[in-house]
Amino acid sequence: MTDTPRTLEILERLIAFDTVSRNSNLELAAYAGAFLAERGFAVTRLPSPDGTKTGLYAEKGPAGQGVLLSAHTDVVPVDGQVWTRDPFRLTRGEDRVYGRGTTDMKGYAASVLALADRAAAANLNEPLKIVLSYDEEVGCAGIQQMLERLAPLIGSPRACIVGEPTEMQVAIGHKGKAALRAVCHGQSGHSALAPDFTNALHLAADFLAELRALQTDFAANGPRDAAYDVPYSTVHAGKMSGGTALNIVPDRAELTFEYRHLAADRGADILARIRDAADRVSGRYPAQDARIEVEQYNAYPGLDVPADSAVVGYARTLTRSNRTTKVAFGTEAGFFHQLGVPTVVCGPGSMAGQGHKPDEYLELRQLTACDAMMDRILGGLTQ
Repeated sequence: MTDTPRTLEILERLIAFDTVSRNSNLELAAYAGAFLAERGFAVTRLPSPDGTKTGLYAEKGPAGQGVLLSAHTDVVPVDGQVWTRDPFRLTRGEDRVYGRGTTDMKGYAASVLALADRAAAANLNEPLKIVLSYDEEVGCAGIQQMLERLAPLIGSPRACIVGEPTEMQVAIGHKGKAALRAVCHGQSGHSALAPDFTNALHLAADFLAELRALQTDFAANGPRDAAYDVPYSTVHAGKMSGGTALNIVPDRAELTFEYRHLAADRGADILARIRDAADRVSGRYPAQDARIEVEQYNAYPGLDVPADSAVVGYARTLTRSNRTTKVAFGTEAGFFHQLGVPTVVCGPGSMAGQGHKPDEYLELRQLTACDAMMDRILGGLTQ
């Protein structure tokens, strides 16, 4: 039966680990790994290449498909935010608990571990599988490093639930994302003779105009999905820099930008359009060394699950709701989906309401609903 006090006890431990993405998660992973091993789970560590972090894979039960539950262990920073309470100590209000990661997504992770606690005494007919990752908050970097070793471990679960905060609604889609860097090369010279040189900032500004035109085209002519608040693919420039002094024509400028795309817009096609735009801009400048180099340095896949698929029906029975949604933020779900694992996103809390904010909190009713979902998962694995 649901034991939310036990979940809260575990959540208190998880919140106390400062696992902001720039920090190590090894202490939290050691706690979770020992917790799972003590309850009969076979636990495999999946360390990062530099050894400062680790993911975990845990499994209990007979061989078979089973159900996979996935959570990330890192949280976003609190720097620059005004908190009225210690972000790394779980505190309680009247109907909610506060702390960094309560919503995103240690509340779900605590519910998973509490389920593992109950599963220790259960007679499982199918395996319960658990993945804990790292560095999700920095572009899903950790799961990408884990995936080659993780794939043969997880096998072919009949369902995967990634517990990002959806207010316990079944999320069947989110956009894919790619992060890119454009380095614009011009010519250095004295600003008194500026017209004689190719200003790298001019290339960057022209390239930015091309990106804006691409965004306008997506909004006007691209595929649309009304399930999203922004129903089309987007292009966003986040930072532009260049130059060293006012009286020097800059020979280098850099622009970092991203695109978030619907399933109907292939990422490779968008990237090709971006590279074509860079070539067009470069061609406007006669200097032989004027050019724009575009590098895609990170990406994660989107998720688009048919509403009538078996995994969605299963998730609806778990949540006792017929509603589905699509979320604006990215998750690790697309990686599991690409492995052929039927995957949805469903977890306690609201990303829009509490995620990444000061005084982050999780409503207790959401945590109770998540624990109830875990009970139904366990019931299905023991039938």
